[in-house]
Formats: sequence, structure tokens, C-alpha cells
Amino acid sequence: MKLSLYQRLAISLVLVFLLLLSMLLWGSEYLHRNTRLAAEQRLHLGLADHLVHDNPLLAEGSYDHDALENLFHTLMLLGPSFEFYYLDPQGNILTYSADPGLVKRQQVDLTPIKQLLNAQQDLPVLGDDPRNLTKHKIFSVAPVMRNEKLQGYLYMIIGGQVYDSILAGIKANRTSQDFALIGLGTMLFLLFCLLALFRFFTAPLRRLTKDIKSVQQTAFNIEPQQLQHWNEVSNNEIQQLGSAFATMLTRIQQQFNQLQQIDNQRRTLLADLSHDLRTPLASLQGYIETLAINANSLSQQERQRFIDISLKNARNLKHLIDQIFELAYLEGGQVTLNQESFPLGELLHDVVAKFALKAQAKQIQLQVSPTQFDYQVFADIGKLERVLTNLLDNAIRHTPTNGQIEIEVSAQSTNKLRIDLRDSGVGISESELAFIFDARYQASTSTTDKSLHAGLGLAISRKLMMLLDSDLKVESELGRGTCFSFELKRA
Repeated sequence: MKLSLYQRLAISLVLVFLLLLSMLLWGSEYLHRNTRLAAEQRLHLGLADHLVHDNPLLAEGSYDHDALENLFHTLMLLGPSFEFYYLDPQGNILTYSADPGLVKRQQVDLTPIKQLLNAQQDLPVLGDDPRNLTKHKIFSVAPVMRNEKLQGYLYMIIGGQVYDSILAGIKANRTSQDFALIGLGTMLFLLFCLLALFRFFTAPLRRLTKDIKSVQQTAFNIEPQQLQHWNEVSNNEIQQLGSAFATMLTRIQQQFNQLQQIDNQRRTLLADLSHDLRTPLASLQGYIETLAINANSLSQQERQRFIDISLKNARNLKHLIDQIFELAYLEGGQVTLNQESFPLGELLHDVVAKFALKAQAKQIQLQVSPTQFDYQVFADIGKLERVLTNLLDNAIRHTPTNGQIEIEVSAQSTNKLRIDLRDSGVGISESELAFIFDARYQASTSTTDKSLHAGLGLAISRKLMMLLDSDLKVESELGRGTCFSFELKRA
């Protein structure tokens, strides 16, 4: 049978409680008995000596069996709790006050007697009980001397059989039973209180176990509102653990939903890219097959035109595949950085020069502001050039004729530079700004040209800027252009 934590704690508590109670009762009884015996022995310690000196028969040191027996009977009438024995110097019992047949011993050990007479041991000192072969009792003793010669010992048992029978009766009476019942009831009440406290303290643990089991039964796919409320600011460690568990489960659920969303996006992206790859591939295959089948019937001009179209489709296909691989490497974290210090102005003017002819063809004014500066940045020059190329290519494609594109550099602090790439193009609606960095997303205002665009440029650019410990941001307004901005570390 499986026991819960509370049940195991309760059983352990009961067993430990019973053990401690037994030890406490035994210790109390032992201390009480020793204290009582020591007090009684000390109270009657000199009684035997007084009897020896006050009784003429014993004071003379003479031994008369009948006379001593009568004396002992008389003394027992005066003190029923005492038993009197006369011992010779070797401890042999010569005369006693008991009825014939009650004395079981013939000799008493003299070691305790000498210890008591010489005060060599703390009280109580227990001696042999002549009426019992195994028991020992407190006693009072005095030597009997005659002419300074030891004749024997007056050996008095304190608390004899009469005393023991009376004491046993007192212990068995109603008062003792009532006292025992009161003590037992008090102990049981204390045990009940402790068990209640244990149950109270383990209640949060049971709640946490219930939450974990409910999560397990739903295959770890449970909504946060189905969990119990936990007080995260409580000093109770189990409350803190429950709160941390709920937070962890909420985070796992969010990540699971995010993974599902990413998986759906990947499926959509794969389908779109498959369609984009199929278009130039089919065109390339068609023109090559035409050249292969009708090579002899085509004129030189037609053959050259088919070859040029095939090469253009091959370049578009290669460009698309390169972007797909680049995005895959970025998402997989397989890109290494080669950061160095270099002049930012030279890089910007080189990138602008690369697009000068394309901008001139659309009569777009392309400039860097300010035209001259000596800012040094610390970054990967290849990755930064890739980002600037993507942004300028998008800006030229979406900026109408006679438009303007400006790259503005400004110092934000002693260790930061801000680059703004601003165009006067068609702009992007506010509702679409949050999605333009998603792969394959194209805004409704995007324009097309004769080149193939997979919609991966901005997604690649943002991931590259994240590698450079920066963030690519966008501001736009329909009909008034778009501004992309990011920050770089100054060298």
C-alpha cells in the first residue's frame, strides 16, 4: 500500500512520540524512585545507630536470640515499615523480626553496609533484601560493639513487605488511575495538535502534487488558468515552488505555441519557396529544351536570346537558393562573426557607389549625410555591408522616379552611432509594420520589377543585426516613405 507524505510523516511522528513518551515515563519513574529512596534513607540513616545505643541489650553487645526477637517484634509494632535483622560480623543472619519461613537469605552482602558506614557512595545505597533472593532495598545499619570489638550489625530494611503492599495499593487506587488518564489524555491531545499542524504544513505540497498530476494527465498540455493560485510573495517555500511551477508551465505552454506557430510558418515558407523555385526552374528547363530540340532551325539571334533568358533564370535561381541557405544558417546559429574596427564612411560610400547606376536609371537622388565624417565602428564589415545592400535595394525598388534616398549618420553617445536609411517611397501601412521582417512577407504597397524577389531580404537583415548586437527598426507612413534604423558600437 502506497502511503502519502503526510501519512508517512504522521506514522513517523506517532512512533517517535511513543518512544519519547516511554523514555520520559521511564526516566521520570526512575528519578522519582531514586529521589524517594535517597530521601527515605537519609531520613532514617541514623535510626539503627540510635537503636543500638538506646537499647541496653544491643548497647552491651550481648547476643540473646529470644530477647532480640522480642525486641524486634516490639520495634515492628512501632514502625511497621521497618524490618530488623541482627547479623554477625560475616553478614550471616542470626535473628530477625519476620515470621518463620519468610526470610529467604541466610547471609547479607557486607559491601553495601561498609559503603554506607564509610560514606563512600552517594545515596541511595541498596542492600540485599533478606526476604527476596533478587531484590535490593534501602537500609539503615549500625555496628554492635563490645569492648571495642565488633559483635555484629543491626541491619534495618526501610520499606519492607508491609510497606510495599501498602504502596502498591495506593498506586492502584482511583487517584493514580485518574492521574494516569489525565496524563495520557494530555499526551494524546498534544499528538493530535502535532498531526493537525503536520497536515496544515503539508497542504500546499498536496496541492502542488495535484497540479502536477493534472498536468501529467493532460500530456503536459494544460492551460495556466486550470492551475491553482499560488502566492509568489509568500515565505512558504512550497508556495514559492508552486508559483515557480505555474510560471514554468506557462512559459513552456507559450514556447510550445510559439514552436507550433514557427512550424506552421516554416511549412508555409517551404511551400512558397517551392513555388518560387519552380518558376525560374521551369522557364530555364523550357528554353534549354527548345535550344536542344530546335538548335538547327533557330537563327543566331533567337539562339542568343534563349541563352540570355536561360542565364537570367539561372542567376535568379542561384540568388534565391543563396538567400534560402543564408536564412537557414542564420536561424541555425551557424554563422561566425569577424568583427574589427573600420571607418564607417568608407563602407557607406562604397555601398552607395554600387547602387549609383541603378538609382540614376530611376532618377533617384542617393546621398550620405554628412558627406564627410571620421567615425570608426567595431563590427563585421561583411555582415554590415550585406544589411546595407538589402536595405538600399529595397529602398530603390520602392521609391518612385525623381525620389530621394538618404543615409544619415549621427552620434547617440560616446560609444554608439545611429544609422538611418530614409526614402521617399510608397511607405508601409501601420498595420503591416509588425510583419515586414517575417520571411516571405510582402507589404501590400510593395512594387515588382523584372528581378525575382523571395521576400527574405528584411528577415536576413534583421537576423544579421541581431548577430551584431543591434536591432533593425522601421518607421513608415503611407505615401511619405520609410526609414530603417539601427545602432553600431563605436571603436
